[in-house]
Amino acid sequence: MSNSENLQTARRRQKEGALNGEKVEQKAHSEQSALNIADESKPVEQQEDKEQFLATLNPRWRNWWIRTIFTWFMIGSFFFILYLGPLAVIVLIQCIQIKCFHEIISIGHKKYQSLSLPLFRTLSWYFLLCSNYFFYGESISEYFQGLLTHEHIILQYLIQYHRLISYGMYCIGIMLFVNSLKKDFYKKQFALFGWTHITLLVIVTQSHLVIQTLFEGMMWFFLPVSMVICNDIWAYIFGFFFGKTPLIKLSPKKTWEGFIGGAIMTIVYSFVGVYIMCQFEYFTCPVEYNSESKTFLTSCTPAALYQITSYPLPVFLHYPVQM
Repeated sequence: MSNSENLQTARRRQKEGALNGEKVEQKAHSEQSALNIADESKPVEQQEDKEQFLATLNPRWRNWWIRTIFTWFMIGSFFFILYLGPLAVIVLIQCIQIKCFHEIISIGHKKYQSLSLPLFRTLSWYFLLCSNYFFYGESISEYFQGLLTHEHIILQYLIQYHRLISYGMYCIGIMLFVNSLKKDFYKKQFALFGWTHITLLVIVTQSHLVIQTLFEGMMWFFLPVSMVICNDIWAYIFGFFFGKTPLIKLSPKKTWEGFIGGAIMTIVYSFVGVYIMCQFEYFTCPVEYNSESKTFLTSCTPAALYQITSYPLPVFLHYPVQM
């Protein structure tokens, strides 16, 4: 065989090998594409299965499952925020405060929106800022005094003249309000001014007191909140399975069975929950900021309030008990 024939044979084999390699690559690529499509279709199929499952249920049970799923999601989120520590809880309280303030102020704004009253919403949010600056400034200067006075020189002056600055900010708000008064609308503007301050009194003061109690021990925040959650859950469960007697016309789905069942289970939970929480310093110890480690600390010797104590019955009750 000549050299030219050998060369042609080698080239032919090389082409055949290249074609075979391309076929193998195309096959592998098509298989991988099929796998990717299958993987992408799995979440869609799972979502469709969930929707089909809910669609097969009657509205009553569908509502039950939806509420159950979202309840566990919200409870898990709440415990996650607790796990993050006091600062995360304070941020949560502040977010709730702002949202509540927005909802209430929007009611007054919608009522007089057609009048185009100047600066109403701006002044409302400004007074919210002033109120938070005053209340939170008081709390920060009390609980973080060691940090602020030793490491931040500028904040020393803010703490020293905190109330004067707060008073000045409020006076500026009053002047802006007076300057925004519009003839023939004085009564409505003063009504909205009062609406803003009543809202501040209800919303900001409460959130400030909640944070104050939080610093005295996480239990004082967690216990009442969890009792409300417990009452809501058990009232729904008892009403769902045993509810027959309507409670009030305002909310026709609420029943006496749910109301009584929720109340009983909340009382039971309060005893059990308090006993469990008293076993952990995280719930019973005051929240303190350590300027050295720059972290919140919840470690202490639990006070007598959190310890189980036996109390003797009055003397006049001894005889009936013995009988």
